[in-house]
Amino acid sequence: METFPTKEGEVAFSIPGLDKPCKTWYKIVGDLSTSDTTSPRVPLVVLHGGPGAGHDYLLPLADLVTKYSTPVIFYDQIGNGRSTHLPETKGDESFWREALFIRELDNLIDHFGLRTDGFHLFGQSWGGMMGSSYASSQPKGLRRLVLANSPASVELWVSSIQKLRTQLPEDVQKVIDEAEKTGNTGSPEHLEAVGVFYQKHLCRVKPWPAPEVEAALPWLTDDTTVYGTM
Repeated sequence: METFPTKEGEVAFSIPGLDKPCKTWYKIVGDLSTSDTTSPRVPLVVLHGGPGAGHDYLLPLADLVTKYSTPVIFYDQIGNGRSTHLPETKGDESFWREALFIRELDNLIDHFGLRTDGFHLFGQSWGGMMGSSYASSQPKGLRRLVLANSPASVELWVSSIQKLRTQLPEDVQKVIDEAEKTGNTGSPEHLEAVGVFYQKHLCRVKPWPAPEVEAALPWLTDDTTVYGTM
C-alpha cells in the first residue's frame, strides 16, 4: 500500500488590536514540492464548517492524494480545533467576522507560497460561505472553488432550519426553544435535543454519529466562542 508524507505544524497569525500571539494549526497530506516544473502539484485547501467544527470530519478528502496525487491542506480556523482559542472574545460580534477568517486564509496561502502555481479551495457549509466570499475578490492563485452543503443565503437557511425544527417531537422543540431563550445552550438537555435534530437532518448514518462527525462535535461544545458568537 502506497503511503504519502504527512506534515503537521503551525503558522503564526497576527490579529490587529490583539496582543495575544496566535497560530493556525495545519495538516498537509501529500507532497507540495515537485520536480516537474511543467506539471506542478496544485494542492486543495480545505475550509471546514461550523464555524467551530475543526477539520477532522473532512479528513476523508485525503483520498484525493491516492487517487489523483492532489496534496490536501487541512487547517483549523482561528478559535477552532488545534489553532489558538480566544475565549475572552466570546460574544464580540465585531471581532468574529468573516474578514478575520479571510485574512487568516490569505496568511496560510502566502506561508506555503501557493500564489504562483495556484491552489484549489474546498469549502463545506460555513467554509463554503467563506470560500465564496474569498473567491469573489479574485485572489491570485485561486484555480477552482468547490462548494459542499453551503447556503447562498443565510436568511433562507435560517428559514429552512426553522421548518425542519417543526418536524421534531414537540418535547424536543420545547427544550431547544427554551435553551435559546435563556441562553443555556450548553446544558445536557439542550445538547441531547440538538442531537435529535442532528440525527434527523445532519447525518443519517447508522449507527450515529459517523466517526467523522463524532470527531467534529466536541470542538463545537468544548469551546463555544466562535460558534456561539457567529
